[in-house]
Amino acid sequence: MLQARQLGKELYVGVHSDEEITAHKGDPVMDMRERLAAAEACRWVTKVVPDAPYVTDLQFVDKQHCKYVVHGDDITSDSSGQDCYRYVKEAGRMKIVKRTPDISTTDLVGRMLLCTKQHHMRPLNVELDALHRDHSERSRIRAEEMRERIDAYATDASGLHPGVQICFCSSLSDGLSGLSSVSFSFPFLAGQVSSQQSSRIISKKQGQRFIYVDGSFDLFSSGHIEFLRRVVEMEREEARKDGWNETNEINKRIQASGEDYDRAFVIAGIHDDETVNQFKGSNYPIMNIYERGLCVLQCKYINAVIFGAPYDVDKGYLENMPLDGKIEVVYHGKTNFFGSNYDGYSYPKQLNILRVVPEHAFQNVNAAQIYRRIIDNKERFEERQRKKGVKAISEAEARRIEMEAEMASRKG
Repeated sequence: MLQARQLGKELYVGVHSDEEITAHKGDPVMDMRERLAAAEACRWVTKVVPDAPYVTDLQFVDKQHCKYVVHGDDITSDSSGQDCYRYVKEAGRMKIVKRTPDISTTDLVGRMLLCTKQHHMRPLNVELDALHRDHSERSRIRAEEMRERIDAYATDASGLHPGVQICFCSSLSDGLSGLSSVSFSFPFLAGQVSSQQSSRIISKKQGQRFIYVDGSFDLFSSGHIEFLRRVVEMEREEARKDGWNETNEINKRIQASGEDYDRAFVIAGIHDDETVNQFKGSNYPIMNIYERGLCVLQCKYINAVIFGAPYDVDKGYLENMPLDGKIEVVYHGKTNFFGSNYDGYSYPKQLNILRVVPEHAFQNVNAAQIYRRIIDNKERFEERQRKKGVKAISEAEARRIEMEAEMASRKG
């Protein structure tokens, strides 16, 4: 979606119905409401269009007033084995972008079915530094690819300019009894984020206040998304009561920065793989910190991300955050995950800055529930994986033939 957004000024995203996906691909892991929530939360999306046909036709595209259709360079076929975008391609209204590597629904389902941990990695800053220092060319290339992707996902709604600010956190802790020390560093990325944060500090705009949330954000489900949306909405309501939306105040902000903005500056802390696994066990997290970080970075409800955030939001952590201000509110959802004797938010409670987001429609949609969906329907999803593998072979062959035809056409 980022590459698609960079091609134009607006991006409309079509979401297939559960029935369409089942007919052409197999049962979806997440239902349509959950997938709509995910698309609507993406920073680069202008509009979400539900019930998009699996085989894209020109009439549907014209109805949305869209000029082009964008898809990755992997061919997607319908239940009959034909290219889902054949009509758009024939009309010359198809734009092909490079498929996002590393992760897919098929990969994630495989991890859950096989209970593997090979995808886990060290804290992200450690992983990037280790890869960069490795003597092999492959490792150095991998490190640069990861840095570039993080940088790209931290862009604004246009996908072209700096948006989300990034920071790494390192701590000395056993993960259970609190922090003995904590330090922060800023990534050396491909240019956009690093140039935005040349002061080596997370900075907000005039009048904004820092809001903190944290979590593993594993599989970045509709539960996480709705929690973050509620945080922003609760903050907007508080700002409204304080006169933030008065015309003269809006005009002052526009005059000062060229645009209006929310009062809340939301910072999301993401726990590293080792910490998540220590608490959740099994092969959690299903997505490693790099993959989870990319999911959070693209979310429009977030202004900054701290990779490697500790579970305990203690005094040392809050007071040492590299901010041009202080955390004014900490939000958390209603959860008993840690058990009745564990409280990682005792310090925010002492300061009376902890707020709890009320229960919502996606309250129980998290990595554990999605994992159960897969395991409870293990045979069905294993068959889906098998068919997907067979289908992928034919799609790859179709793409090879298509590319050969394109090259022959250019030579001719």
